[in-house]
Amino acid sequence: MEYGICNLAIVPMRAEPSDRSEMVSQLLFGEAFEVTEYNNKWAKILTAVDGYVGWIDRLQFAPLGHIAYEDLHSNPAPLTYRAVTQAWKIPDNSVIYLSAGSSLAFLQGTTSNLGNQKFEIIGEIGETDHLANIALSYLNAPYLWGGRTHFGIDCSGFTQVVYRLCGIYIKRDASMQAKEGTPVEDLAQTKLGDLAFFNNPEGKITHVGIILNSGQIIHASGKVKIDTIDNEGIWSEELKRYTHKLHAIKRYF
Repeated sequence: MEYGICNLAIVPMRAEPSDRSEMVSQLLFGEAFEVTEYNNKWAKILTAVDGYVGWIDRLQFAPLGHIAYEDLHSNPAPLTYRAVTQAWKIPDNSVIYLSAGSSLAFLQGTTSNLGNQKFEIIGEIGETDHLANIALSYLNAPYLWGGRTHFGIDCSGFTQVVYRLCGIYIKRDASMQAKEGTPVEDLAQTKLGDLAFFNNPEGKITHVGIILNSGQIIHASGKVKIDTIDNEGIWSEELKRYTHKLHAIKRYF
């Protein structure tokens, strides 16, 4: 088995081994994975953090040894919490701009060591915040299918990264996230941080958001925004209609 680690700020994960294929997710700096297959310039990977599968460019990661992979897998690295954190790449004096939720793998002091590459982290390390503040920091981030950053994010990428910054690891897609957690039977019983799931007319779960209180939800739909929620679903004041039908509410902490 071969392993790798993301040594760039963001790397697109694609459904198929092609630049034209849809982006299903993104790797963030310091995230490790197994390489399960090669196809010309592409590598098919299985992410360590959530078991997600996709294809990435072979030039967009660094190799990682088995022992280092297992160590990182069993001892998760500190995360970046700011929307942007600078990392100075020591060998060539360039700067990489890390998104919130990036992993500072093999951190020694303020230096993240990825193989033979060293990155000096500029600014605060290990800063944490309240779940509501983390979620609200993403307000107005544009919706991007497969995105996981303040510069573009989808609904389940949003819930996953906010939870991860609170120390809770959940799956990548809404349908996967809905299989976990403890059911909350009524909207009136919800607490800050509960996840609400929504289905399409065929009954498939297609959307997820974070409950702020029994009447408000923050979610990524067009952009990250706050809307009204009731037992029917999400009411969009902008569109003057219900946009998502409520399916279930789950609690994870």
